[in-house]
Amino acid sequence: MAADASLSPAAKSLVSATAGFDALFKNDNVGARAAFSAPSDPSPFHLLGLGAVAFLEAALGMEPGLMAEATKILQSAEQGAKRAEAEARKAGSAAGSARAKGGVDGHGDGGGRFVPGVEWEILHADTVVLLGLTQALSESYMGYLQCLYSLNAAHGKFTKLYKAVFPSGLDGYRTPAPSHAPSRSSSIPPTPSQSKFLSSTDPDSDPQRTISKATSLLSLASGSSGSYPSPNGSTATLSVPPSGATSPLSSSSTTSLSAAPAPKKGGGGLFGRWGSASLLSVASSAPRSPEAEREKKAREEEERWQRERPAEGPVEEMVVAGSAFGYGLFNLVFSLLPKRVQSVVGIFGFKYDRALALQALAISAGVHTLIEGDGGTASAGTDVHGVFAGLTLMTFHGVVLLLSGYQADEAKTVRTYKTIVDSIQARYPTGALWVLNRAKILRMTGEPDEAISVLQAALSAEDNGDVKRFVQADTLLVFELAWTLLSQRQFEEAAEAFIRMTALNSWSHATYFFIAAGCFLAVGEKAKAQELIDKIPDLVTKKKVGGKDLPTEVFIKKKMEFWKEKAKRHNIDATKLVDVIGINPAWEMGLFWNLHQRTTNEVATACIKDLASIAPSISVVSPVLDGTPPQKTLAELDTPDEQALRSLLLGVMHRTLGLFGPARELLESARATGSHAKVNTWVPGVALFEEAVLVLKVEDSVRALDEADKLLDQAQSHAAKSEIDLSSRLDSRIALLRDEIGKKRAAS
Repeated sequence: MAADASLSPAAKSLVSATAGFDALFKNDNVGARAAFSAPSDPSPFHLLGLGAVAFLEAALGMEPGLMAEATKILQSAEQGAKRAEAEARKAGSAAGSARAKGGVDGHGDGGGRFVPGVEWEILHADTVVLLGLTQALSESYMGYLQCLYSLNAAHGKFTKLYKAVFPSGLDGYRTPAPSHAPSRSSSIPPTPSQSKFLSSTDPDSDPQRTISKATSLLSLASGSSGSYPSPNGSTATLSVPPSGATSPLSSSSTTSLSAAPAPKKGGGGLFGRWGSASLLSVASSAPRSPEAEREKKAREEEERWQRERPAEGPVEEMVVAGSAFGYGLFNLVFSLLPKRVQSVVGIFGFKYDRALALQALAISAGVHTLIEGDGGTASAGTDVHGVFAGLTLMTFHGVVLLLSGYQADEAKTVRTYKTIVDSIQARYPTGALWVLNRAKILRMTGEPDEAISVLQAALSAEDNGDVKRFVQADTLLVFELAWTLLSQRQFEEAAEAFIRMTALNSWSHATYFFIAAGCFLAVGEKAKAQELIDKIPDLVTKKKVGGKDLPTEVFIKKKMEFWKEKAKRHNIDATKLVDVIGINPAWEMGLFWNLHQRTTNEVATACIKDLASIAPSISVVSPVLDGTPPQKTLAELDTPDEQALRSLLLGVMHRTLGLFGPARELLESARATGSHAKVNTWVPGVALFEEAVLVLKVEDSVRALDEADKLLDQAQSHAAKSEIDLSSRLDSRIALLRDEIGKKRAAS
C-alpha cells in the first residue's frame, strides 16, 4: 500500500503498518512479519504489529514459549508510542494556532481533526492491552497480577479517550468510514433561511457537506472574517476582532453577534481544531427572533456535525475506530465475566454497559446493523481496529448463538452476525478467522454439512499450498470441524480431528483424548478408546493455569476415578475401563459446548435410542422409543450420578425434537436424581438452566419469562459454588440467557 505523499510522517507509518495487518488477516503471518520489519527504523506502529503477530501465535497456538518475544517487542512499541506522543504534543503546540484558524490541511498529526499525539495515545493503550494479555499467558500468579494492572491502566486510557472523542455519545454515528461520500443529516428540520445558512458559497468546498466556510464555527471562534446568509436572505460579512468586541454586520440585518475572547494558542482538549467553538457566544440587542433562534440551532448543529462527521484520512479513522474499539471491548469483556469475577474487578472501578459496548464496536467496525435494526449494512474502513472490532462482534454473536440456549430474536442475531462476517471476509476471503465464523453461522442455522464442507475446503487449500497457512489459526478451524463432525455422528472423523489438535497446540491434550475416546467408543473401537484413556493420567498432571489444573481436566480426573471405582465394583481390571463406561464421554462433554441443541432431528433421535438402550429402563414415556427393555451389561447405570446425567442428556435431546412434555419430565428427573450424585454434582444446576430454556421455547409470554427467571435464580445458586465442576461456564451461560430475557421483556 503506497502512502500518499501529502500524509504526515505518522500517517505514512500507519498506512505502511496496515499493509502488515492486511497480510496477517489473509493468513500470511510470514508476510506480515516482513512488512512490519521492512523499515530500517520501525515505527511504534510497526513494532505493535510485530508484537501482535507474536502474541497471536502464542495465544492461538497456546504456546507460552513465544511469550518472551511478544513481551520484548511490545515493550519497545510502548516506549516508542510514549516518546512519539510527547514529541507530537510539543510539535503540535506551535501549529495549534494555525489549526484553530482552519489553516491545517487535515493531514497533520491528529489527522487535522484531533490534537496532535492522540494517535500515539491510542497506540500506547493498544500495546498495554496486548502486554497484559501476553503476561497472562505465563499462567503464573504474577503474570495474572501484571495482566490485571495493565488492563486497569488501559481501561482508564480508553475511557478517557472515549469521553473526549465522543463527548455527546454515539447516537450521531453510523460508521467511521462509509463507502460513499458523507452527507450531513440534521436532526432539526431545515427552514428556508437555515437551508441558505447551510449551503456552500465557496466553490472549493465539498458539495456533499453543504457547509459554508464563512459560517464555520472555526472561523467565528478564531477571529477570522467571513460571509454568511442573513435571515432575510442577503449575504452579510462578519468580522470578529481578536479582542472579542462586537462588530456590525454589513447588511440590512439588525442581528448582531459578539464573540468571546479568542481561544488560547493551540486550542485545548482533544478537539484542538474546533473545540474552542464552545467559547462563542451569540447575543441580541433584543429578544431573539425565531429566525435568530433557528440560526443558533443551525450553528449548534454545525458543531455537532463537525464532532460526529465521518473520519477522514488514516489518522482520524484510527482515532475514531480505536477509541470506540477499546472502550467497547472492555465493556463487553467485563459484561461477560462470571458474577464472582465481576465482584472482584469491581474493586478496581470497572463498570460495564453491554448495549453501549456493542454500539461502540459496531461503529469501530463500520457496521450499521446494531443501530438501525433489521438487515443492516456494513462498510468497514481500513483501520485495523475496525477489523478487530468486527472479530470481537463475531465472537460475541457466535457465543450467544451457541451457549445462551434461547435468543429473544434469533433471526436478527444471525443477520447481524452474517453482516459482519460478509463485510470482513470480502476483504480477506482466505483468512482462517473469517472462514471459521462462516462455518459457525452455517452450523447454527441448521446446515452442518455445509459447515463441514467449508472447513474441510479451507484446510485442504492450505494443505495443497493454494493459500497461505497460519498454523496457529488452523487450530480454530480444526476444533470447530471436530465438534461439527461429532454433532453429525461422524465419529471416526471427529476422533481424528480431536487427535489432530494435539499436534497443533499445547492446550489440554487430555481433553482432546477424552473426547476422541468417546468417539471411538461410539463405533465400537474399544481398543483405540482404551489406548487414549490410558494416556490421560500422565497428561492431566502437566497442564496448569496459575498453578491450578484446567477446569476440564479437573472434571476428567474425577470421571477417571469414578470409572475406576465402578470397575472395582464389577471386578474389572483398570486396564479395561471402557467396559464399564455407560454414558459416552463425548456426549457428556458436549453438554458444556451446547452441542445437542444445534443438532439435527435425525441425530437427536439416534442419540436418544442409544441412551435408552442402557439399563435400567427410563421411566418417562417417549414417542421416540418403542418400549423395548434394554439388556443388562457391565455398563449398566447403577449410580445416581449416571442416571441423572442420562436424564439430562435425554431431556435436552427431546427438547431439540420439540417434545417438550417428555423433555421437562426428564430434566426434572435429572434435578431430583442429581441431588444424590457424588461426582456429577454439576447436573442439577445445568438441568435448571436447560429447563429455563425449555420454558422460553414452549411459551412466549410474561409468565414464561417470570418462570424462567426463577429457574435461573436456582441455577445461579449452583453456579456460585466453586467446588462444582465447570461452574464458571454455567455462570456465563446464565448471564447470557438473562440478557436475552431482558431483551424479550423490553420488546414486549
